[in-house]
Amino acid sequence: MDKLGEKLKDWASTVETDQAATSSGIPVKVLYTPKDMANMDYLNDLGVPGEYPFTRGIYPTMHRGRLWTMRQYSGFGTAEESNQRYKFLLGQGQTGLSVALDLPTQIGYDSDDPMVEEEVGRVGVSIDTLLDMEILFDGIPLDKISTSFTINSTASVLLAMYIAVAEKQGIDSAQVRGTIQNDILKEYVARGTWIFPPEPSIRLIVDTIEWCMNNAPKFNPISIAGAHFRDAGATAVQELAFTLADAISYVEAALARGIDIDEFAPLLSFFFYTHNDFFEEVAKYRAGRRIWAKLMKERFGAVKPKSQMFRFGVVGGGSTLTAQQPLNNVVRVAYQALSSVLGGVQSMFTCAWDEAYDIPTVESAELALRTQQVLGYETRVMNTVDPLAGSYFVESLTDEMESAVMKIITEIEDKGGMVKAVQSGHIQSEILKNSYQHQKQVESGELVIVGVNKFVKDESDPTFQLYEANRENFSKQVDRLKQVKMERNAGQVAKTLANLQQAAKGQENLMPYLVEAVKAYATIGEIIGILKEEFGEFQEPAVI
Repeated sequence: MDKLGEKLKDWASTVETDQAATSSGIPVKVLYTPKDMANMDYLNDLGVPGEYPFTRGIYPTMHRGRLWTMRQYSGFGTAEESNQRYKFLLGQGQTGLSVALDLPTQIGYDSDDPMVEEEVGRVGVSIDTLLDMEILFDGIPLDKISTSFTINSTASVLLAMYIAVAEKQGIDSAQVRGTIQNDILKEYVARGTWIFPPEPSIRLIVDTIEWCMNNAPKFNPISIAGAHFRDAGATAVQELAFTLADAISYVEAALARGIDIDEFAPLLSFFFYTHNDFFEEVAKYRAGRRIWAKLMKERFGAVKPKSQMFRFGVVGGGSTLTAQQPLNNVVRVAYQALSSVLGGVQSMFTCAWDEAYDIPTVESAELALRTQQVLGYETRVMNTVDPLAGSYFVESLTDEMESAVMKIITEIEDKGGMVKAVQSGHIQSEILKNSYQHQKQVESGELVIVGVNKFVKDESDPTFQLYEANRENFSKQVDRLKQVKMERNAGQVAKTLANLQQAAKGQENLMPYLVEAVKAYATIGEIIGILKEEFGEFQEPAVI
């Protein structure tokens, strides 16, 4: 090392370099050497794949043993339209489903509510009752596919509907696989589809965790999602730190109910955005695995290896997509997908190039899926586990990422934890600061975005087909809801809703009552309306 030190000193005197940093602001040297790994303890810091601290991956052979699940986020208009898109994607080799729901469904309004008329079926599929869910999965056996739902405030209701559909298909809930996002804390910060205040919202989350633990052990009752922090403007470091702080809150809430850590921890999963800083993204996922394993083992006393595993899905695209020169988005998403795979992802959604404009067409959705398939079946990057391990740069960056994330988590806990940090507006303020700096860098040209602030060219208006919400579909959705209300057993609906309300007043797990209500064809608006009466609604804090 002394000889290396002397050599590096001589080398440094002959080169001139400018300052560089990751997108999170972690300084990046022009050259990394064995000196940057001098303090590494291989077995304690990296180990082997499939073993604590899981830095190199949660499974022994990772993607060589099994490719990641390819599930394209999709849903629009009516259940019939989305069902056709799902069947098309599955026919093209997609290996999982990811359901996009419209805003009324996400915030608990029925399609016939005048408040939400313009949003019905616009950014996702509209689900009012169990009948919509039955149509959505018509011809798709739920014991053969895993399904992810990007749903939060109403996640428990959608889970109840999904389980009820499985039963109608003759499938026991124990065989159902999938995920509900169900991460309400980031909704208060970054996305906005909250309904209830934090305390009852977290109660519902723990209800779903406890219910799945006992009834649907293959289903992930929560996917703690940093993705929306990231797209709101957080850095990669903040994204990981805020997500893990959320996870700590949920774990503590489950423990407070008296649930054993090793009974529910294996059901927890995570979800992130992969952006363009290639090596930082790889380091983010490697650091995430190590931090989570340490938290679960050393802080919460988890014994089972599965309890210590940081299982995560990703989406590539989002706010990195540009409306200018939109075909460039194909390239961006391909690089993001590659860094996700090298980071050890378990499931992935790759955005279509035209999503900067609207819901993707059939053709662009297929190309986005093909991007993953080419990566998975042609490039051979999956043949070796964690191939960037041992890189002086990547290992150093993983360490730096871990330190930076833990510093933020400590700061949040000093403020009383994530719930209080959200209620005070602290997290929102931190994201706003970074988002503002990011925009300034884009406008000044300091941060290059090809086609936006460099290599710009005159462009005509887009000539490709854009999705337009069909007013006939809105009428069809409202008519179906009306028909359901006419044909259902009104007395049974009233009884199940009354039972739900009574249970909400106490401390019982609400999932059994939700399942009974949806089976009676109570609407999502009726169910959420009952819970609003008991829980109230969240009031957003002012953030400066």
